[in-house]
Amino acid sequence: MSTRILLIEDESAIAEMVCFHLRKAGYQCDMAASTAVGDQLLKQALPDLILLDWMLPDESGYQYAKRLRQNHYSKEIPIIMLTARSDERDKVSALESAADDYMTKPFSPKELLARIKALLRRTLPHRNAEPIEWKGLLLDPQAHRLIFEGNELKIGPTEFRLLHFFLTHSNRVFSREQLLDQVWGRDAYVEERTVDVHIRRVRKVLQPMGLHTSIETVHGVGYRFLGLTGASLEKA
Repeated sequence: MSTRILLIEDESAIAEMVCFHLRKAGYQCDMAASTAVGDQLLKQALPDLILLDWMLPDESGYQYAKRLRQNHYSKEIPIIMLTARSDERDKVSALESAADDYMTKPFSPKELLARIKALLRRTLPHRNAEPIEWKGLLLDPQAHRLIFEGNELKIGPTEFRLLHFFLTHSNRVFSREQLLDQVWGRDAYVEERTVDVHIRRVRKVLQPMGLHTSIETVHGVGYRFLGLTGASLEKA
């Protein structure tokens, strides 16, 4: 079965162009001109990835991405935001809304396909399927669940991979570039600033338990996770 991509874009010319290149590359492409139609298609079958326009007629892509992350059936679907906005603040807003990547219009089909391929590759299940316990927290890579004292926590797929990396690489300083290589993949088309956005998200998840201070900012260098003493110390 080919990889299924849901494109939510209200500009028909752009939607047709994108889907043409996706299908030419071997992907299955479903189109929706609104989030309402997108919801209907999601109920029929979950896609492997969503391409989401920022400006839509019934709901902004910004709000829709946040809503997708709050629903158990769609929270793990990778999202690439498509928008004509190019300001850095808009890029950060797109990433903070729960998008995994961001592309500014106009974009080349070749770059879009490269980003899709990179994002799909890095969202594959973790090779290390062993659950990890830490201070009442249980991270289960195989089930993709994060549990604290019996209660499941809401966490996005990128944040899950980032926390998993930290839990298996404790007490070492990693630069943003190293984190991008290890968590996003060496072929990821994302900026180093993206790391900061996702670090904030992980801290937000851990804050109610008072565990957010375990992610330490090392100014001028990167980040260090003060966690398991026996964690893996593999080289980045």
